[in-house]
Amino acid sequence: MAGKYRKVAYYPGCALEGTGHAYNRSTKAVGKKLGLDLVEIKDWNCCGAMEVKNIDPKIQTYLSARNLSIAEKMGFDTVMAPCNGCYHNLKKAEYDLAKDEGSRDVNTRLSEKAGHKTYEPGKVETIHALDWIKHSIGEEGLAERVKNSLKGLKVANYYGCMYTRPRHIFPEKDKGEGSESTSKPHFMDDLLAAAGAENVDYPLKTACCGGAHALSDCDTSTKLVLNLLTTAEACGADVIATECPTCHTGLEMHQVRAEKVLGRKTSVKILYFTQLLGMAMGLSPKTVGVHENFSDSMPLIKEKGLA
Repeated sequence: MAGKYRKVAYYPGCALEGTGHAYNRSTKAVGKKLGLDLVEIKDWNCCGAMEVKNIDPKIQTYLSARNLSIAEKMGFDTVMAPCNGCYHNLKKAEYDLAKDEGSRDVNTRLSEKAGHKTYEPGKVETIHALDWIKHSIGEEGLAERVKNSLKGLKVANYYGCMYTRPRHIFPEKDKGEGSESTSKPHFMDDLLAAAGAENVDYPLKTACCGGAHALSDCDTSTKLVLNLLTTAEACGADVIATECPTCHTGLEMHQVRAEKVLGRKTSVKILYFTQLLGMAMGLSPKTVGVHENFSDSMPLIKEKGLA
């Protein structure tokens, strides 16, 4: 499996070219440092995110399937999507095309109208950035490359909703030893532990951050994020590690809003897991985009000897 994932098609998605650019930067930097090859999908389009499915979920399936079709045309059988939303939507498209005749009909009709090959389910596997590093390098390979150990850094690993739910679109999970768990995900814990971090027992690792309601019901999002932040601090965490741009942005922005609107101040820092891994392997904070994060983690990073 290690060889299979050393060169994959890369689907950054919209968020990583916007508010999640630090995740894009750090993912590419970590891949390069590990000797892994990412080839960006040509002329990729939005996966449909959260908006399109509210209008017509079958069109969303087509939008995701088009990206898989392009990857296949480029000669790839694996697409890596770091964003939980993109990862979820591409996996869901795979499931819907395999199980739902209506989705297949719409996909065929729109593909023919757009003038590209209709994607057939089973041709391309979608993986997350966590799968990519876990299965291509693994904990041992990662530990061998650590130059600045994360020792002494207490981390709450936050996976969010869409990495594991709904379970039926992730048939590769819950397969026992070596596979990811949908009830207690651990891939991020495993990788950061290999880099020296101390993972705290964080009970809300798959709780919702309210990202889908950030515009329609901001107060609810702020309360959900505050729950995540205060629980992480109660667990003794210095940092919440993220692997989703929507979650990451929500945690940072609502941390500020919680103090301004609700009068609740928290000090736990928010960093992408790729930023932490990159610094552990000797990359500078700037190389992994720490300066692009909204919150200022540099005092903690310097205190821990990572800069």
